[in-house]
Amino acid sequence: MVSENWIEKSHDSWSVFKIMGELVEGYEKLSQLGPCVSIFGSARTKPEDKYYKKTIEISESIVKLGLGIITGGGPGIMEAANKGAQKAGGVSVGLNIDLPYEQTHNEFIDSDKIIDFDYFFVRKVMFVRYAQAFVVMPGGFGTLDELFEAITLIQTNKIERFPVILYGSEFWSGCVDWIKNTVSKKFNNVSTNEMLLFEVVDSKDEIINILKKFYDNKKFAPNF
Repeated sequence: MVSENWIEKSHDSWSVFKIMGELVEGYEKLSQLGPCVSIFGSARTKPEDKYYKKTIEISESIVKLGLGIITGGGPGIMEAANKGAQKAGGVSVGLNIDLPYEQTHNEFIDSDKIIDFDYFFVRKVMFVRYAQAFVVMPGGFGTLDELFEAITLIQTNKIERFPVILYGSEFWSGCVDWIKNTVSKKFNNVSTNEMLLFEVVDSKDEIINILKKFYDNKKFAPNF
């Protein structure tokens, strides 16, 4: 028997307009920023952590290429990336998400470039559409979600290919080895060529070289 509660919740089609509003606001604001790189990573990373410090340096170096920085707007790695962007005088964007226990946006986002979202999937659209690359620092479920969605969209030709760079082999090597040896070789669920859709690096210079090489004689543009 269908409960009354379910019947009430089934009449929620008006939420489509709220979703539309978030999409419109995101498109309008981000389309005016110019090319950016999205940096992902754990909200739990502390300022004394080496990856927090490395993220600041990476962000500064990316800004010096003339690119802005987009993050999820929160603490940890996101804060470090926005801090590096602001420190280098670049565009610093925060796509903040409304969560029950976290998060408030960090203080290093440009005041006119904070966008608040209720829906994770709308927020991820913005990350993918306006990023010229993903730099993925160590993180948790949210970071993995954003990483694998981007790789899947590239794999299925739903978006243009762009650099997906995983920073920190000590963190990523176990995950990559599992994909390579189990998912790909043992079960044949990922092809050898698809393993080339991302790269693992251990220095900011490698990141900068990947970006320079990929965009040599190639124009920056939205991904879909």
